Amino acid sequence: MVRYAVVYLATLLVIGLLDALWLGVIAKSWYAQGMGDLLAPKINIYAAAAFYLLYPVGVVIFAVLPSGDQLGKAVLMGALFGLFCYGTYDMTNLAVVRNWPVGLSFLDIAWGMTVSAAGATAGLLASRWMNN
Repeated sequence: MVRYAVVYLATLLVIGLLDALWLGVIAKSWYAQGMGDLLAPKINIYAAAAFYLLYPVGVVIFAVLPSGDQLGKAVLMGALFGLFCYGTYDMTNLAVVRNWPVGLSFLDIAWGMTVSAAGATAGLLASRWMNN
């Protein structure tokens, strides 16, 4: 049980830190420009907390654990998990939200794949560390 907690925490830490850097610094203006008035003036801390506590669970279950301790497989499975999750969000917005920016959707999906692959990598490395 401790092993799973460490794997989860490593995954959570990497995803959280990378996303904070991405959303708070690197891509902040891209999202603000693309989403305009759709962007809330303040973050809904409860929704954000729910996402950041739950999403790494999915990365662990669907990418880290099935990787069989193979780094390449963990990266691939993490990237695919990000593609499916972020793709579902962005493609749904493209389907139902007026003037949803197509370019921002593709950027967000690419980011989801990247951050999920990085989180899966961290989780796998934490798992290896726990096994030694």
